[in-house]
Amino acid sequence: QVQLVESGGGLVQAGGSLRLSCAASGSIFSINAMGWYRQAPGNERELVARITSGGSTTYSDSVKGRFTISRGNAKNTVYLQMNSLKPEDTAVYYCHAQRTSGYDHWGQGTQVTVSS
Repeated sequence: QVQLVESGGGLVQAGGSLRLSCAASGSIFSINAMGWYRQAPGNERELVARITSGGSTTYSDSVKGRFTISRGNAKNTVYLQMNSLKPEDTAVYYCHAQRTSGYDHWGQGTQVTVSS
């Protein structure tokens, strides 16, 4: 099992920045990718950014150039630096971990609200 704990959400004005953190515990040796998804009211959950154990990153087109995903030195922590935030970035952000078995794990979610 893998447990994910997120932190760092909050309220920010448009143009501001926030940094989300996600710490994984448990069977972290079996994780081959971690990432962030978000879900706004009435919308489906969507990928924001993802980083593999090898360091390869993927971003959604809507956040490219504004958001940066990175890992901590211990590799069990993933960060999402969000700059130039827009009101349309408002959503619940979920940390995600994929294990080598293909099994997915999710955090509890953290609210990000960007005011105009």
